[in-house]
Amino acid sequence: MKTRALVAIFSIALAAHGQNPAPAGEEVYQVGAGVSQPKVIRQVQPEHPARGFRISGAVLIGLVVGSNGEPRDVHVVKSLEKEIDQSAVEAVQKWRFEPAKKDGKPVAAKVSVEIRFHDM
Repeated sequence: MKTRALVAIFSIALAAHGQNPAPAGEEVYQVGAGVSQPKVIRQVQPEHPARGFRISGAVLIGLVVGSNGEPRDVHVVKSLEKEIDQSAVEAVQKWRFEPAKKDGKPVAAKVSVEIRFHDM
């Protein structure tokens, strides 16, 4: 049985992820109020662990998209199963984004990504 992951990015910016602070000099913004949402430009699908079990549900990943379009502080906000969660985190760490913009300039922004797993 194979499982596939459907991935969608949301403009939901979670106020408190408990993540490490941004590098010095780069302020992290919330999406909205003049800050555009980052856009996925390269997406990697999560690998499904080789174990033969069925799983359906979603993992919610919180992250900061840096002004360079790279994800950082990638972490699980809502868990599904430990191995599935890890697979989702590893995939999102490989994504690349068009960064959020404020006043036409790239900025770092907090976002959440929901990765849905469905048995096939």
